Amino acid sequence: MSRSALVGNVTAMLEDAGFLVSDRCAIRPKSFDVAARRGEDVLLVKILGNIDAFDAVTGDEMRRLGTYLNATPLVLGLRTRDEELHPGVVYFRHGVPVLSPDTAMDLFVEGVPPLVYAAPGGLYVNIDSDVLRGARQDREWSLGRLAKELGVSRRTVSKYEDGMDASVEVAAQLEELFDEPLTSPVSLLEEESVRDLDDPPAGPDVDPGDEAIVTVLTRVGYDVYPTERAPFKTVSEDEGKHAQVLTGHSEFTKTAEKRARIMSSVGKVTRTQSVYVVDRAHRDSVEGTAIVEQSEMETVEDADEFRNLILDRVEENPA
Repeated sequence: MSRSALVGNVTAMLEDAGFLVSDRCAIRPKSFDVAARRGEDVLLVKILGNIDAFDAVTGDEMRRLGTYLNATPLVLGLRTRDEELHPGVVYFRHGVPVLSPDTAMDLFVEGVPPLVYAAPGGLYVNIDSDVLRGARQDREWSLGRLAKELGVSRRTVSKYEDGMDASVEVAAQLEELFDEPLTSPVSLLEEESVRDLDDPPAGPDVDPGDEAIVTVLTRVGYDVYPTERAPFKTVSEDEGKHAQVLTGHSEFTKTAEKRARIMSSVGKVTRTQSVYVVDRAHRDSVEGTAIVEQSEMETVEDADEFRNLILDRVEENPA
């Protein structure tokens, strides 16, 4: 299957699942292919045939963007160099969850979350520690008795009851012993999950050509986060109102217009405003992205004035 067909299939699946899906980010380099929203769940999705092509730089950027935009970064792929991705299993690359399209369909369309995740050493499941402890106590088994049945140490059983995950083989033994389900789904859309919970590495330095724009945004009250592979140069957040703005900056060329359209589509999904800063503007907006001249932007006094400038451009020229 070609990558273009794969992207089309994934987009159709997400739409069938009730997601609003952005236009494809058909530019290079790019950290994600589409953004998608269903209710309060927002995804930034990278779609690959071979997930070995997913590198650390892209993974770090997706994790940062997930933090900035309150979104879950996610890779959907078919295989590694050595094998097909197994259905029902969550993999991880550079701190980002990876699913096969079949697993994603089960999760998003059928409402059946995966139970297994891959980690160094094999496949693991989340053991519901309270259910396990209750099942053991109902049988009036000691920790030592259960440890003997499993062929592990008493300390290991104690760790399972304290929340340590177990291998698929041990989980199957436990469910056979107690004749009841003891596993809980892998959490992907919740803040607490088995994915890497460490803060992502710091972002790139500001591009020297964008320093004047960043200076203005900082002066009027935004925290500004430069990007490296996104279709926009920065994500800026007004801390007081928790409002994000996607910002682009270049001469107004055909490529800039294409980026502005993608920013508008992504902004609609992530509920962010978008603005493209140019030296000389030939129009006021591109769909939902305001076009603002740099000299005009430098006169802005505060965040409210900046937001109103964007809104005026977009509302007066919706196309």
